[in-house]
Amino acid sequence: MIGWLIGMLAVCAVMSPALAADPVTIGIGYLGQTGVKATLSFVERPSENDGIAGARLAIADNNTTGKFLNQQFKLDDIRLREGEDPAKAASELASRNAFIIADLPPTALLQAADAVRDTGTVLFNAGAADDRLREADCRANVIHIAPTRSMLADALAQYLVWKQWKRWLLVTGSHDSDKLEADAYRRAATRFGAKIVQERVFEDTGGARRTDSGVALIQKQIPVFTQQAPAYDVLIAADESEVFASYLPYRTWDARPVAGSAGLRPTSWDGAQDQWGAIQLQNRFMKLNSRRMTALDMQAWLATRMIGEAASRTNSGDGKAILAFLKTPEFSIAGFKGQRLTIRDWNLQLRQPVLLVDGRMVVSVSPQEGFLHQVSELDTLGIDRPESKCRLQ
Repeated sequence: MIGWLIGMLAVCAVMSPALAADPVTIGIGYLGQTGVKATLSFVERPSENDGIAGARLAIADNNTTGKFLNQQFKLDDIRLREGEDPAKAASELASRNAFIIADLPPTALLQAADAVRDTGTVLFNAGAADDRLREADCRANVIHIAPTRSMLADALAQYLVWKQWKRWLLVTGSHDSDKLEADAYRRAATRFGAKIVQERVFEDTGGARRTDSGVALIQKQIPVFTQQAPAYDVLIAADESEVFASYLPYRTWDARPVAGSAGLRPTSWDGAQDQWGAIQLQNRFMKLNSRRMTALDMQAWLATRMIGEAASRTNSGDGKAILAFLKTPEFSIAGFKGQRLTIRDWNLQLRQPVLLVDGRMVVSVSPQEGFLHQVSELDTLGIDRPESKCRLQ
């Protein structure tokens, strides 16, 4: 017994310097834009800290685990004003951080990724849904947390087909992003056996509807715009630009449900999500921010937690080591959506279920039962490996 005690004292003496050593600091940058996106609904207007609030919560989560591994995580953010150079800002963040969470438009995201490619810095795309970022314009140093337009469209299409609502009236906005969203719904209809019976374009004339007579004007315009359509089961709105979709529910000429950009919406996260332990995350977020957690908050939270999980599993803060682990089959992360989330190794897109919400409740979660895949049912959402044009570079 005396010998055992002497041995343990010797081990403690060896370990104590290591325990007293300064923790390994793992820096995470957040690169976004100033201002908030305009919305038709006043209650849906995003907060100024939309996105970064999720990252801050995840930093606290990472540090809870990190203190046992002698790791410390810190967050460093830069917000771009209109016209400022995303490449310069990314390089500045890369000089202090091995990882950058980016909420940027597609072109700016590519400029930032290319600017820091040779530094070994890894970007996490938390905001851009463009499929081209995972296809022809994919980058080997960008992991995509935000679901693509095709993933969101496929998630909604699966549910509508499961409901036997296969005849769609597609109403598209006149902006480029609206047209890309419409393309995703056309692809989803073909993929899952739905039929678009007619397409209509809602032109953005720039008129102001937030006036004293706005409600009366909308109540007259929307029924006229949607009348005389062929028989359809559901109206699909493609309106990323927030011009008209929120005006459609309860105002269409025919009594039909609305989905897409209004009504039943596909999203990565919603404040109503309370299954699979999500209520604990929602309550912690609410306590810190006095508001509900948005999809962008969740995407930033996931990106930060993925870094923390990989750092703990590899016991390293090195960007290259963590990126290599994230791309292996051994990596997965809990996302409070009923399945472990993993990364598609061919284009670095995070696999994830998609919630279908109506603004108050989670109506369903895709992929839907019966839509099978030889590898993962999550790969029924979005562009699959055989279709991919991505050549990581």
